[in-house]
Parts: sequence; structure tokens; C-alpha cells
Amino acid sequence: MEYLPFQLSWLLTGAFITLLGFVLLLNIFGLPANWILLGLTVLWKMAHPSAGNLDIWFWVMMIGLALVGEALELGVQVLNARRHGSSSFGTFAGMIGAIAGAILLAPLFFGLGALIGALAGAWTGCFVTELLIRGMPLKTALDAAFGAMMGRFLGTVCKCGVGGGMLALTAGRIWPRAMPPLSPDSLDGPTQVMLLLSQNI
Repeated sequence: MEYLPFQLSWLLTGAFITLLGFVLLLNIFGLPANWILLGLTVLWKMAHPSAGNLDIWFWVMMIGLALVGEALELGVQVLNARRHGSSSFGTFAGMIGAIAGAILLAPLFFGLGALIGALAGAWTGCFVTELLIRGMPLKTALDAAFGAMMGRFLGTVCKCGVGGGMLALTAGRIWPRAMPPLSPDSLDGPTQVMLLLSQNI
């Protein structure tokens, strides 16, 4: 990046950060979006090995945040479902239903159907499991399904929030800094020509 004109570096970095923003939306589908974001950042580092801001502490923070996101998503879903009376089997069925519902309804409402499908799938999976398989009373099954649905929603919000933190951390580290102005008199002939060309791009 240091060999590119500043405007081009800015454009490429902005496009990459935008891509990471879209990747975060995969959390709605129940996919490991934060880990995909981390993987893409690794590829960025491989393409720009001289990016000194991506040091060891950056990677420690990124991996730590990704792990926290997974723990929050799972923990919030399980705790909220259990608080409303869901069994382990019902909670697991709600998680599977959420993934299936998000995939099935993803084409609707410009992608927002994925969120609706995830919530509906979590509710349906838990409700059917608790009512028909485990034989819970209707009211208890409804309450458990509501807990699974809200747990899914809150867990996704927490994971997206952590992913947003990862995105902000990455953006702050890779955003190009303007180079200090160079004096043309201190450069040789070919370098002066390249400098003038880059300034006119």
C-alpha cells in the first residue's frame, strides 16, 4: 500500500472495510461471520506484510473478541431459553430452527427475511420439540419457545456488536495515513517524475 498513490490506497482500504461490513451480516444466518472477518484480515496482512499496525497484540485482541462473541451468542441463547423453561433438547432444536429459518427466508425483504426467519425458526423449533416430542403443556411450550426466540435475538445482537468492535479495530489499524510532503529537490530524476504523476492522479 505504501507504493500506491494515497487516493488509490484510500479507495482500496475503503472497499475492503465495506466488504467486512457486509460479512458481519452473515451473523444473522448463524454463520461464523466474525471468524470470516478475522480470516479476511489475515489475507489483508498477507497481501500487505509491511502493515506494521497489525502487530501481535492486534491479533490477540481480534481472536479474543471473536471468542467473546461466540461465548455471548451461545450463553445468551441458552440462559434465556432455560429461564423460560426450555429443555436442552428444545434449546438445541431452536438453534437448528433458527439457522434453517434464516436460510429459507433470506431472499425476502432485501435480506431482512433472514432475521425474521431466524427468530421464527428458533420459536418453531423449540415449540414443536417441547410440545410434540417432550409432551410439555401448551402454555409451558409457548413460554419456552418465546425464550428461545428472544435468546436467539439477543445472542445475535451481542455477536454483531462484538463483530462491530472487530471491524472498528481493523479499520483503525489499516486505514492509510497521509505521507508527509516530500521535497522534490531531495529526490532523483525518475522519483521526481513518479511523485508528480501520483500527485496528479
